[in-house]
Amino acid sequence: MIERYILPDMGQVWSEENKLSNWLRIELLACEGWARLGRIPASALRVIKANASFEVKRVREIESEVRHDVIAFLTNVAEQVGEESRYIHMGMTSSDVLDTGLALQMREAADLILDKLERLQAVIGRQAGQHKYTLMVGRTHGVHAEPTTFGLKMALWYTEMKRNQERIARAREVISYGKISGAVGTFANIDPAVEEYVCHELGLKPCPVSTQIIQRDRQAEFMAALAVVASSVEKMAVEIRNLQRTDIREVEEPFYPGQKGSSAMPHKRNPMISERVTGLARVVRSNALAAMENVALWHERDLTHSSVERVIIPDSCILLDYILDKFKTVMENLVVYPDHMRTNLDKTSGLIFSQRVMLGLVERGMTREEAYRLVQKNSMQAWNQGIALQELVAQDPEIAKYLDDKALQNIFDYTSYTRQVDYVFRRCGLEPG
Repeated sequence: MIERYILPDMGQVWSEENKLSNWLRIELLACEGWARLGRIPASALRVIKANASFEVKRVREIESEVRHDVIAFLTNVAEQVGEESRYIHMGMTSSDVLDTGLALQMREAADLILDKLERLQAVIGRQAGQHKYTLMVGRTHGVHAEPTTFGLKMALWYTEMKRNQERIARAREVISYGKISGAVGTFANIDPAVEEYVCHELGLKPCPVSTQIIQRDRQAEFMAALAVVASSVEKMAVEIRNLQRTDIREVEEPFYPGQKGSSAMPHKRNPMISERVTGLARVVRSNALAAMENVALWHERDLTHSSVERVIIPDSCILLDYILDKFKTVMENLVVYPDHMRTNLDKTSGLIFSQRVMLGLVERGMTREEAYRLVQKNSMQAWNQGIALQELVAQDPEIAKYLDDKALQNIFDYTSYTRQVDYVFRRCGLEPG
């Protein structure tokens, strides 16, 4: 579990202050690495560490003139350090700072997302336990299929949240790499020991080989993981939206005192948060595509990825953080209507038992094709005339040869659909009970 008390919020992770703080940390560690090799005097290192600082406002002022963010930053730091600033950024290129700093921000963002995923999974797990045996109709193609339980639906989401945690953890590992290898990654003007030292102190791994940049397949994988998580939560939000439809109304988002759903219709209680989640997930997915476009750059590097990343990476992290937070609120306060679930379950007058009738006939010696024909014939009559399927099959002489009243009572029994719930819960890592 992530230590929650040390986590900043997502806005802080992507703030200018945090970005420049990471840059300064990288530059100071590089100076320490050079000092360990005897290339920077100890006295100079002391001055650098004592005085190196920046002011966001001043960096922006300088950047407006020089049109280069890293040079503006270094110029501002040099203003604070003085003569010894000549040792700062020695042998390095801008992307050494930019890409290593970005890795730190992405890792921080991943930690926040992992924390949110863990919290959301716990909420879903509680809903699963509470509604383990709450019967509802399962739907395929939007049409009533067979009974399931709301708890099983929640167990499904619970395990998906576990996979989402694993996805983000893998992506976190992929982007936790730094590079301090110079203009085209050859270490021509910097010792590999400096890179090793900086990355070790930052908790990163050095890229085995790099150009001027860390290769963008790493960022693309991270962004793809964010997109999959957003899509996963969207799937759940879409289900909430469907189950909240007036003609179904099996669950509802929380609706608070004083809240209003429509400027025109006072009665409306709309699934607004789930709809918001659905819309924002589309943005996260589209950003993942932009990240993949960034993988193919010219030769050892061009600049086409840079402007894109300044938008899509912070935006996607912030959006997913928001999505997880909002959907957790929905799930914590979800209104569940078991009575409505039971009413909907009975709407088709027992048609949801059609497979059990067919299997009962097969078990007693009828061919599957003949059993299917007979059950479908009676099912269509039930659909068209609104007569209970159990009543129709009991009156069918061909079926009566195989299934008596006792057998039909057993077939038309809802408990058969909850018999294996505990087994499934154990497989999901949810406590039976």
